[in-house]
Amino acid sequence: MADSPKRVLVVDDDADIIEPVQCALEEHGYEVLVAHDGSEALKRIERDAPDLILLDMIMPRRSGFSVLDKLAAHRGRVPPIIMMSGGAEPRHRDYAEARGVTRFLSKPFEMSDLLEQVDSLLLTGTA
Repeated sequence: MADSPKRVLVVDDDADIIEPVQCALEEHGYEVLVAHDGSEALKRIERDAPDLILLDMIMPRRSGFSVLDKLAAHRGRVPPIIMMSGGAEPRHRDYAEARGVTRFLSKPFEMSDLLEQVDSLLLTGTA
């Protein structure tokens, strides 16, 4: 019996980001879950237990930082997190890393870079 595909939760409020990322990840063999804001992301994390989270920094209703704060207070397993942002300052990166972000990806990014980072975290386990 084959292993089930790894589940990646893509959290972003921009369909122009979600759609190509979702297509690329699915073509690469991943199961993709989608949330359009931080509140929806927290529900999906609890319900669907993704293996990795791609998290946008700035979103309506609940920012990526708010999601990180909530996850940091959570006592259960937190999957690796790649935070995505367009124009993040070094202090934002420091804050995100202090809250458990594994990697940081600046928008716009090359899809090959995203896939390389996802693969390295999910397939080879290197942080």
